Amino acid sequence: MAANRVAFIFSALLLCAGPLVADVVTGKVVGVSDGDTITVLDGDRVHHKIRVSGIDAPEKGQPFGHRSKEHMSRLVFGQEVDVLWKKHDRYQRIVGKVMVAERDCRMDICSKTLDAGLSQISAGLAWWYRKYAKEQATGDASRYESAERDAIARRAGLWSDAQSTPPWDWRKGRRGG
Repeated sequence: MAANRVAFIFSALLLCAGPLVADVVTGKVVGVSDGDTITVLDGDRVHHKIRVSGIDAPEKGQPFGHRSKEHMSRLVFGQEVDVLWKKHDRYQRIVGKVMVAERDCRMDICSKTLDAGLSQISAGLAWWYRKYAKEQATGDASRYESAERDAIARRAGLWSDAQSTPPWDWRKGRRGG
Protein backbone atom coordinates (compact mmCIF):
# COMPACT_ATOMS: atom_id res chain seq x y z
CA MET A 1 0.00 0.00 0.00
CA ALA A 2 2.76 2.46 0.97
CA ALA A 3 4.70 1.66 -2.22
CA ASN A 4 1.61 2.42 -4.33
CA ARG A 5 1.16 5.74 -2.54
CA VAL A 6 4.81 6.69 -3.12
CA ALA A 7 4.48 5.79 -6.81
CA PHE A 8 1.32 7.89 -7.05
CA ILE A 9 2.97 10.90 -5.36
CA PHE A 10 6.05 10.58 -7.60
CA SER A 11 3.82 10.44 -10.70
CA ALA A 12 1.91 13.50 -9.53
CA LEU A 13 5.17 15.38 -8.98
CA LEU A 14 6.32 14.52 -12.49
CA LEU A 15 3.08 15.86 -13.91
CA CYS A 16 3.63 19.10 -11.99
CA ALA A 17 7.11 19.39 -13.51
CA GLY A 18 5.48 20.39 -16.76
CA PRO A 19 3.86 18.74 -19.74
CA LEU A 20 7.18 17.58 -21.14
CA VAL A 21 7.93 14.64 -18.85
CA ALA A 22 6.47 11.38 -20.06
CA ASP A 23 8.68 8.75 -18.46
CA VAL A 24 11.63 8.12 -16.16
CA VAL A 25 14.55 5.76 -16.61
CA THR A 26 16.42 4.99 -13.40
CA GLY A 27 19.70 3.16 -13.45
CA LYS A 28 23.47 3.20 -13.17
CA VAL A 29 25.60 5.09 -15.68
CA VAL A 30 27.88 2.51 -17.29
CA GLY A 31 29.20 4.61 -20.16
CA VAL A 32 29.96 8.20 -21.15
CA SER A 33 30.36 8.67 -24.89
CA ASP A 34 30.95 12.42 -24.77
CA GLY A 35 29.82 15.52 -22.88
CA ASP A 36 26.15 15.04 -23.73
CA THR A 37 25.66 11.29 -24.29
CA ILE A 38 25.67 8.54 -21.65
CA THR A 39 24.60 4.90 -21.30
CA VAL A 40 22.37 3.86 -18.40
CA LEU A 41 21.83 0.27 -17.23
CA ASP A 42 18.40 -0.04 -15.62
CA GLY A 43 17.18 -2.51 -12.98
CA ASP A 44 16.10 -4.98 -15.67
CA ARG A 45 19.67 -4.92 -17.08
CA VAL A 46 18.57 -3.03 -20.19
CA HIS A 47 21.03 -0.51 -21.65
CA HIS A 48 19.62 2.90 -22.59
CA LYS A 49 21.57 5.38 -24.70
CA ILE A 50 20.76 8.84 -23.34
CA ARG A 51 21.21 12.20 -25.11
CA VAL A 52 21.22 14.87 -22.38
CA SER A 53 18.48 17.36 -23.20
CA GLY A 54 18.96 21.11 -23.37
CA ILE A 55 22.69 21.05 -24.12
CA ASP A 56 25.12 20.46 -26.95
CA ALA A 57 28.66 19.62 -25.88
CA PRO A 58 31.79 19.96 -28.01
CA GLU A 59 32.44 16.98 -30.25
CA LYS A 60 35.44 14.72 -29.62
CA GLY A 61 37.49 16.45 -32.33
CA GLN A 62 36.66 19.94 -31.10
CA PRO A 63 38.52 22.00 -28.51
CA PHE A 64 37.18 21.17 -25.04
CA GLY A 65 35.55 17.95 -26.30
CA HIS A 66 37.75 15.77 -24.11
CA ARG A 67 37.34 18.04 -21.06
CA SER A 68 33.58 18.04 -21.52
CA LYS A 69 33.51 14.22 -21.56
CA GLU A 70 35.75 14.07 -18.47
CA HIS A 71 33.48 16.48 -16.59
CA MET A 72 30.37 14.48 -17.47
CA SER A 73 32.17 11.31 -16.37
CA ARG A 74 33.02 12.86 -12.99
CA LEU A 75 29.39 13.88 -12.57
CA VAL A 76 27.62 10.65 -13.47
CA PHE A 77 29.83 7.64 -14.25
CA GLY A 78 29.08 4.77 -11.88
CA GLN A 79 26.27 6.75 -10.28
CA GLU A 80 22.56 6.04 -10.20
CA VAL A 81 20.61 8.61 -12.20
CA ASP A 82 17.02 9.46 -13.01
CA VAL A 83 16.44 10.41 -16.63
CA LEU A 84 13.23 12.38 -17.16
CA TRP A 85 12.32 12.11 -20.82
CA LYS A 86 9.58 12.30 -23.45
CA LYS A 87 11.16 11.54 -26.82
CA HIS A 88 13.80 9.71 -28.82
CA ASP A 89 16.10 11.49 -31.26
CA ARG A 90 16.74 10.42 -34.84
CA TYR A 91 19.40 7.96 -33.60
CA GLN A 92 16.82 6.37 -31.25
CA ARG A 93 18.57 7.70 -28.14
CA ILE A 94 16.37 8.78 -25.25
CA VAL A 95 16.52 12.57 -24.93
CA GLY A 96 16.17 13.51 -21.29
CA LYS A 97 17.14 15.54 -18.27
CA VAL A 98 19.73 13.62 -16.21
CA MET A 99 19.47 14.00 -12.46
CA VAL A 100 22.13 12.63 -10.10
CA ALA A 101 23.06 12.95 -6.42
CA GLU A 102 25.97 15.21 -5.48
CA ARG A 103 29.23 13.17 -5.35
CA ASP A 104 30.05 14.36 -1.84
CA CYS A 105 26.77 13.12 -0.38
CA ARG A 106 27.64 10.98 2.66
CA MET A 107 24.19 9.59 3.37
CA ASP A 108 22.95 6.13 2.39
CA ILE A 109 20.07 7.67 0.47
CA CYS A 110 20.83 10.88 -1.38
CA SER A 111 18.38 12.92 -3.39
CA LYS A 112 19.16 13.30 -7.06
CA THR A 113 19.18 17.09 -7.12
CA LEU A 114 22.09 17.79 -9.49
CA ASP A 115 21.08 18.46 -13.10
CA ALA A 116 24.01 17.09 -15.15
CA GLY A 117 23.17 19.18 -18.22
CA LEU A 118 22.99 22.40 -16.23
CA SER A 119 26.30 21.51 -14.59
CA GLN A 120 27.93 21.07 -18.01
CA ILE A 121 26.74 24.53 -19.05
CA SER A 122 27.83 26.12 -15.75
CA ALA A 123 31.31 24.65 -16.15
CA GLY A 124 31.54 26.12 -19.65
CA LEU A 125 31.70 22.66 -21.19
CA ALA A 126 28.47 22.74 -23.19
CA TRP A 127 26.25 25.22 -24.97
CA TRP A 128 22.62 25.70 -24.02
CA TYR A 129 20.78 24.23 -27.02
CA ARG A 130 18.35 27.12 -27.65
CA LYS A 131 16.86 25.35 -30.65
CA TYR A 132 15.15 22.93 -28.25
CA ALA A 133 14.27 25.35 -25.42
CA LYS A 134 10.54 24.83 -25.94
CA GLU A 135 11.01 21.13 -25.17
CA GLN A 136 12.50 21.84 -21.74
CA ALA A 137 10.46 21.60 -18.56
CA THR A 138 9.10 24.79 -17.02
CA GLY A 139 11.93 26.93 -15.67
CA ASP A 140 14.78 24.85 -17.10
CA ALA A 141 15.27 27.01 -20.20
CA SER A 142 15.74 30.14 -18.10
CA ARG A 143 18.13 28.35 -15.70
CA TYR A 144 20.18 27.02 -18.65
CA GLU A 145 20.25 30.43 -20.33
CA SER A 146 21.33 32.12 -17.10
CA ALA A 147 24.05 29.51 -16.49
CA GLU A 148 25.38 30.03 -20.01
CA ARG A 149 25.45 33.83 -19.57
CA ASP A 150 27.34 33.36 -16.30
CA ALA A 151 29.86 30.94 -17.89
CA ILE A 152 30.44 33.43 -20.72
CA ALA A 153 31.00 36.27 -18.23
CA ARG A 154 33.51 34.14 -16.30
CA ARG A 155 35.14 32.95 -19.55
CA ALA A 156 34.77 29.41 -18.22
CA GLY A 157 35.84 26.43 -20.30
CA LEU A 158 35.02 26.79 -23.97
CA TRP A 159 34.17 30.45 -23.40
CA SER A 160 37.87 31.16 -22.79
CA ASP A 161 38.36 30.58 -26.54
CA ALA A 162 37.14 33.57 -28.56
CA GLN A 163 36.92 31.30 -31.62
CA SER A 164 34.84 28.52 -30.03
CA THR A 165 32.47 27.01 -32.58
CA PRO A 166 29.14 25.54 -31.49
CA PRO A 167 28.93 21.82 -32.28
CA TRP A 168 25.95 22.27 -34.61
CA ASP A 169 28.06 24.60 -36.80
CA TRP A 170 31.15 22.40 -36.47
CA ARG A 171 29.20 19.32 -37.62
CA LYS A 172 27.91 21.23 -40.68
CA GLY A 173 31.51 22.14 -41.60
CA ARG A 174 32.58 18.50 -41.28
CA ARG A 175 29.78 17.41 -43.63
CA GLY A 176 30.85 19.99 -46.17
CA GLY A 177 28.01 22.44 -45.90
